[in-house]
Amino acid sequence: MATQKERREATRNAVLSAAQIRFGSFGYSNVTMDEIAADAKVAKGAIYHHFPAKADLFEAVLQGVASQILAEVQATLMQQSDILAAMFAGNRAFFSSCANPQFAQIFLKDGPAVLGWHRWREIDASHFGAMVRNGLFAAMEVGVIERRPIDPLTHLLLGAITEAAIDCANSEDFAEAAEAYLEELEAIVNGLRLT
Repeated sequence: MATQKERREATRNAVLSAAQIRFGSFGYSNVTMDEIAADAKVAKGAIYHHFPAKADLFEAVLQGVASQILAEVQATLMQQSDILAAMFAGNRAFFSSCANPQFAQIFLKDGPAVLGWHRWREIDASHFGAMVRNGLFAAMEVGVIERRPIDPLTHLLLGAITEAAIDCANSEDFAEAAEAYLEELEAIVNGLRLT
């Protein structure tokens, strides 16, 4: 028999799963807590027990989506031996994951609007900022790219990636828009390469 802790965790996971599907399919403003409760097969009060407000539930869903994207990017990085190739592959994996319509809706379209730009950027940076910084630092350490102040360069590159992904999410064809941006991002990073 399941313990109370296990039942609570099962309820929370069911709510998060149902909310991710709803938010990703219909957008935050078009989803009600009643619909999520029905999909999760729980009472609405059970949702509020775990998440005091709809925005709290959305943030938990967004954090989960960011973690899923991050896992896909990290899996891609592990397949690369060259630092710049890993950075380029990581960018491609990020854009490929964000091309998932549910991920794009939650992370790129609704995220900044629902959570506010500042909070959304904190989440983005906590998941992806360190990865960009570490890649740049490693490339500098082995002499692949020119040594430059790491924090400003990280913020500039992360900002470029973020803005490109948001624009792709709002375009007619995410993949086509992403390809154009990825080529330019690679050109920017290659511009730092030591000859």
